[in-house]
Amino acid sequence: MHQARSAERDGLYRSAVQLAMSSWDHVDGMMQHMRRTEDAEFTSIEAIDMVLRYAPLLLDFRSLDALEALLKKCRRIEKHTTENLADKLAAARALMWNAHRLWDYLELHPEVEEGDLFRFLGDGRKQWQSVVAAWVKMGLLRRTRDGGSWRLALCTRMGRVVRAKCPSCGGTTEGPKAMFLEEVRCPECKARVLCVILTPGSDADAKE
Repeated sequence: MHQARSAERDGLYRSAVQLAMSSWDHVDGMMQHMRRTEDAEFTSIEAIDMVLRYAPLLLDFRSLDALEALLKKCRRIEKHTTENLADKLAAARALMWNAHRLWDYLELHPEVEEGDLFRFLGDGRKQWQSVVAAWVKMGLLRRTRDGGSWRLALCTRMGRVVRAKCPSCGGTTEGPKAMFLEEVRCPECKARVLCVILTPGSDADAKE
């Protein structure tokens, strides 16, 4: 979790989610140990909270599915937390689908005026504002002043074809940006890796 918190501070939110998930195998043992030795009580679990916080904003349904499987497999985790993790998971799923709806609209309407966006989306203005604020902070969304209002535009388009580099062999490949937001099999070395997306004009591109 120290590494997950460090990734979060650096703005590497997907890495933070993956690192938090990697600690889940130890959560039950940690809880049982602390209950025996310190009579500890748990409101929630940081490694789970981090996934619930960022997975919906990253449209990462696989991580939420993995959390559901964890809670079913090890029911003591939810039993010994005072917060209802099942309810929090359900809320995270609802947020993810709302975020997906928002993303689709922004893909179809570049440079949309913020007021028009919220009128289209309907109820839940506070939640929409929260998602917009989070995406701006995460560098996924650009919010610029336009007279007396604000305009919103995605900083990246998931369907855009980009170049990506394998961290294992250094080989490069092309594909939709969304494809490289999770592990893929490198066409060169065949390893399953999380490729590094190359920006136009980067040193790696300049050498090509």
